[in-house]
Amino acid sequence: MTQWLFAPPATPSLPIVGDDRRFPVRRILCVGQNYAAHAREMGSDPDKQTPFFFSKPGDALVSDGRNPAYPSATENLHYEAELVAAIGEGGVIVGWAAGCDLTRRDLQAEAKKAGRPWDAAKGFDQSAPCGPLTLGAQPAPAGTIGLTLNGVTKQSGTLDDMILNPQRIVEAAAQLWTLQPGDLIFTGTPSGVGPVVRGDRIVVTIEGLTPLSFEVA
Repeated sequence: MTQWLFAPPATPSLPIVGDDRRFPVRRILCVGQNYAAHAREMGSDPDKQTPFFFSKPGDALVSDGRNPAYPSATENLHYEAELVAAIGEGGVIVGWAAGCDLTRRDLQAEAKKAGRPWDAAKGFDQSAPCGPLTLGAQPAPAGTIGLTLNGVTKQSGTLDDMILNPQRIVEAAAQLWTLQPGDLIFTGTPSGVGPVVRGDRIVVTIEGLTPLSFEVA
């Protein structure tokens, strides 16, 4: 029997709609600037870039209605509404959820300027709030995705605004990693990203999925 120096941490996981089982989360991959309007608002030309990814650790996940804490070392925390794809056996998508990529935008800007990695800007503690997982087919491509901040709409679009659809994202990711059951892929955000402060209420809605709702503590 293996003897541990200390007890291993619990496995991050998502509840599954209509199912007593849970989805164990291994790691979180995120595709950057996958909506043309968002790429432009971030100063990029969507016609001239190839797919790129960044990552968050699995334990960045925030689920089950918990509220993420406002992180240290930033004065400019941003929200980004995202469709999340869940990978099952064989590296295929088995389910979907509404997610939010929280970003230390000031640290990201500093990293971009210096040509450094984005880890501290994207992969910090509690940076990946995610709603419950719905198993089965992808939500309708013409379905809406949106985010409200304290009841005011800040992001609004449709899933077919993506530059790469989820299947093409998986294909691109599979060229870089061996996708395994438990991987989550955040598929990009529409335009309209912006700042959030303590006490703000965020609701991410994606047509056909359970909304994600949380308050920044």
